Amino acid sequence: MRSFALSAVLVVTLASGGSLWTADQVASQPSRADESKGTNVLVVGIDRRAGMSAEEIKRLHVGGKGCDCTDVMMLVHIAEDGGRMTAVSIPRDSYVEFADHAHPRHSGKINAAFAHGGGDLTVRTVEKVTGLKIDHYLETDFTGFVNAVDRLGGAKVCTDKPLVDLGSGLNLPVGTSVLDGRRALRYVRARHLSPPGDLGRVRRQQRLLIDMLSRLREEGAFASATATARTALALHEFVRTDGDTSLADLAHLGSMLGRLNANQTEFATVPISDFDFRTPHWGSALLWDTERSAALWELLREDRSILDDTRIRPSKDVPVEIPPEWIHVRVTDPEVADALQAGGFVIEGGSGQAGAPRPEGPTVITYDPYWERYAATVKAAIPGAELRPVAGHGSVFDVAVGSKAASVVKVVYDRSSVEGAPVTGDRLRCGITE
Repeated sequence: MRSFALSAVLVVTLASGGSLWTADQVASQPSRADESKGTNVLVVGIDRRAGMSAEEIKRLHVGGKGCDCTDVMMLVHIAEDGGRMTAVSIPRDSYVEFADHAHPRHSGKINAAFAHGGGDLTVRTVEKVTGLKIDHYLETDFTGFVNAVDRLGGAKVCTDKPLVDLGSGLNLPVGTSVLDGRRALRYVRARHLSPPGDLGRVRRQQRLLIDMLSRLREEGAFASATATARTALALHEFVRTDGDTSLADLAHLGSMLGRLNANQTEFATVPISDFDFRTPHWGSALLWDTERSAALWELLREDRSILDDTRIRPSKDVPVEIPPEWIHVRVTDPEVADALQAGGFVIEGGSGQAGAPRPEGPTVITYDPYWERYAATVKAAIPGAELRPVAGHGSVFDVAVGSKAASVVKVVYDRSSVEGAPVTGDRLRCGITE
């Protein structure tokens, strides 16, 4: 089982160009968490610019001061029988209590554990807050990621709206794009998109990872011993391993990777209860949802799927980022208006006449572009409706109900599930909509 666990480490290494160490290398001490079924791998990306030239920093668009902290953190769980891999992203601003180290006991953002105590403290802190034993630890950096993506022939990503983020330098058009290493780095680092923050960012990281892994498998990168050896050899210069892992071992591990289809992988983000938790020394942070996150880690300890457990996604209603109670709408059809009001929306006057014929075509939601994030909540409540942004429209949304079906569904404010709900990897690939 341990060799299969290492194959999962190779999976992520192939996609990220990281450095590979086992957890025993990071800290040679007794287990710091309860034993659990399956194998757990902690994958981190470090925000570090030491050793990079000014030209390289500019080329990769990673200016500013590095924090020497973890910029990306993903816990990968491999089932005992090797038939499932679950990857849970841990947002960098998660507010947790650090494991014991040289400083007095304290809490902070989880990304700072690395700055306080390197990979050792990072591993022990994750073990402390999840109750999971970390079997292996993987660390990557900007340059390794870029080189690996380039060596693999790029990364395919897709979007239904332009993605522009000045902070990371990302500028992607609508549709499908094949990115080189530099542009892929901008894609996975972008934070100033809609919705802003870490949840959309980590979902993009998950999308890029599953598309790269699936493409490798489909192109036969692990179809035979020869193909696997060729893939491992091509990437070997970007992968530092522990002393017990040779190039031949990497080739063998890669062949084991080829057994997993995208639908045998699961992706999620730790459920969050407060996205603006004010801390005394760390500013705004993310606070985990105590019950839902505990249920998530329990499922991994028990080596079970995270997809359908209602404790993680407690409601069957459609999750939205903005509460319906914050949104004022005018509706041309009184029945639809009543249904929206029952769902929490604030209904303004002028709802039309009961039984009046509906105009041909779909329902149209007209709104000012300033309220784009709010528009997503209205559209989620009326499946099939079209959004029509009109500058200067004001703060009230107008819903013109058309002849096509205009059923209203119940939405629930659950920002954590908008981008972070558990899904199978095939749902994240290009050409698939959630």
